[in-house]
Parts: sequence; structure tokens; C-alpha cells
Amino acid sequence: MRVEHHWWNGDVRLARRDVYVRTDGDAWEVVAQMGGPDGKSKVQTCPGRASALILADAWRGPRWHWREI
Repeated sequence: MRVEHHWWNGDVRLARRDVYVRTDGDAWEVVAQMGGPDGKSKVQTCPGRASALILADAWRGPRWHWREI
């Protein structure tokens, strides 16, 4: 799968959060990762690009200052 979008909350410590939208051209998924590369992650499959972007937006939420990488 390739990463279409990647957002980061800007925190380099334990509160780091990343949200990814990934696709292989057919399947779409959103990944929420907490604590950096060695942290916990959750993956949700989506039926298409639009729903993946909606879910990624919801998972980011208003709490952090997110940046797209």
C-alpha cells in the first residue's frame, strides 16, 4: 500500500500522533498511530477515497495542531 496522505500532530514525545490514508489502487484504509513508530496503531478499511478522508479528518479531531507531511 502507498501513503496518499500523512498528518502529524507536531509532538515529538509520547503524545505523538500520526494519521495515514493508504491505498493500493483498489482498497483504502486509514491508520491512526500513537507514540511514534514503536507505538500502538489502529487500522480501518474504507470503501473509497472520500470515506477514508472523512474518517482521517474525524480521527485527527480539533485537539492538536496537525500538519500534512
